[in-house]
Amino acid sequence: MPNPMPVSANWVIATGVVVAALYFGRMIFAPFALAVFLFLIIEGFARAIKDRVPILGLGIARWSAILTVIAGFIGFIGLLAGGVASFGGQAGGYEDKINGLIADVYGIIQIADAPTLTELIFNQTGQRFFAMIANATSSLTGDIILILIYIGFLFLAQASWSAKLDRIFVDPDRREQVRDLGRAARQGIETYLWTQTLISAMITTLTYLTLLALGVDNAVFLSALIFILNYIPTVGSIVAALIPPLFALVQPDLPVWIPGGPETASYIFASLVLIGVSFWQFSIGNFIQPRLMGDSLNLSSLVVLLSLAVWGAIWGIPGMFLSAPLTVLLMIFLAQSESTKWISVLLSSNGQLGSEVVDSPE
Repeated sequence: MPNPMPVSANWVIATGVVVAALYFGRMIFAPFALAVFLFLIIEGFARAIKDRVPILGLGIARWSAILTVIAGFIGFIGLLAGGVASFGGQAGGYEDKINGLIADVYGIIQIADAPTLTELIFNQTGQRFFAMIANATSSLTGDIILILIYIGFLFLAQASWSAKLDRIFVDPDRREQVRDLGRAARQGIETYLWTQTLISAMITTLTYLTLLALGVDNAVFLSALIFILNYIPTVGSIVAALIPPLFALVQPDLPVWIPGGPETASYIFASLVLIGVSFWQFSIGNFIQPRLMGDSLNLSSLVVLLSLAVWGAIWGIPGMFLSAPLTVLLMIFLAQSESTKWISVLLSSNGQLGSEVVDSPE
């Protein structure tokens, strides 16, 4: 009977090499992965346009999809910039409320000499934090340019993919298996991304209306943040539910209908905002999202959390956004071999591997 230890050792070594390569090459691989997923979104959008308007050719549909995505991205950046400018105009009022909140916290824990927001910002810890934010922003700007370049070259290169595949896989059965595998991976990722976009749009719209009705300042800016955060599995929705109440807690001017005195009105207001935002996150995330998502994700909740932690540790914030589709892609590829199919079964939510499994030719 052959000793299984050498095989296991090879798997451990190979996994370590791949993880190390992904980690040390994250400045290259993470933007490229984002570019590939954005490319798939644009391609899916282009096919949807062509299917609904048959008179348009694929080229026109593709350009329409590209221009729509670019316009949406520019509009989103404009919303964020407008929100930051609006908060900047109210900086004095927010600073006073934050200083009062800090004093309340120090009073509760019975510590004297509560620091002000300015003192916290300009101490060594605050300076390091803002330096880290500045570096991350600078890196993000460079990554966006690199991602756009990658997407352009992906569109230019896709015309030759079919011919290259024919030359690499001469055997027709093997070639068709590879085509089916690529098709299954693309469909699974596209379904997840489009469904997640629809879910995020629903939650964002309802949250915006709720914030507007409650009288929260800069509701558009906060809703835009929620839209992005909902792409991060589990943790993103929790953070998205906490951000508006935190801003409501330090809002300078409260709506006149909020009950309570000056010392309690902010806490009542923040509690109402938390209830309103959490209601949509919980109801849509637990009742509507599973119906729309179906089996396109097929990952257990524990695996979703673990993949979030692992990909976040490897690629940072881009890895957190891509953790779910990357894990789905990994599960699809592992399901193609009998020796690794058991890993896909462990990763799946119900132990069943659906249409993403492409059987090897006899």
